[in-house]
Amino acid sequence: MPGQFEPLGDGGCAVLLDEVEISILRSLAVQLLELIGPGDEPAAGEDPLAALFSEGPSEPPADPALARLFPDAYGDPGRPEEEAEARARSAEFRRFTEPDLRTRKREDALAVVRSLDALAATGEHGAVLELGVEDARQWLGALNDLRLAIGARLEVTDDQDGGELYRLPDDDPRKPMVIAYLWLGELQGSLIETLTG
Repeated sequence: MPGQFEPLGDGGCAVLLDEVEISILRSLAVQLLELIGPGDEPAAGEDPLAALFSEGPSEPPADPALARLFPDAYGDPGRPEEEAEARARSAEFRRFTEPDLRTRKREDALAVVRSLDALAATGEHGAVLELGVEDARQWLGALNDLRLAIGARLEVTDDQDGGELYRLPDDDPRKPMVIAYLWLGELQGSLIETLTG
């Protein structure tokens, strides 16, 4: 079925994508890579082992989409006397985990771009994308990250059911982003069902 993942015998899955879907997914994955930013590769002559143990930032990102992708580890307990402690613990946790998390998110998005590039190289107007188990895991991560970033741009919160997104008028400038957000959700749900079913 077009746009729905189907299981493969080896634990992987496949989905039929048309040319427009391939183009949109690739564009979104590239934008996600740009949002996450380049990796922290060691400079020429720098010790790669030292770079491996370098610390990351201690402050959350100012950009709402990045803040959604890299949230604080410890939530606000709501009590002023505990707020400073929660922020300090979050800062410490972020310093040691965010670089690896950024690397994983970058690798997931790159896996999507590479698999779509390989699919587009076939020259067909639409094609069946086959994913092995590891590729499917990376796609799932990238689809989740794309939805989080777009959801942040749309100011979707956990408390909302998203119903108001369906009721936007066609001339609302957010409509294309909403369509992408909802479509990615269906694609992600289909992938989850296929991998867990």
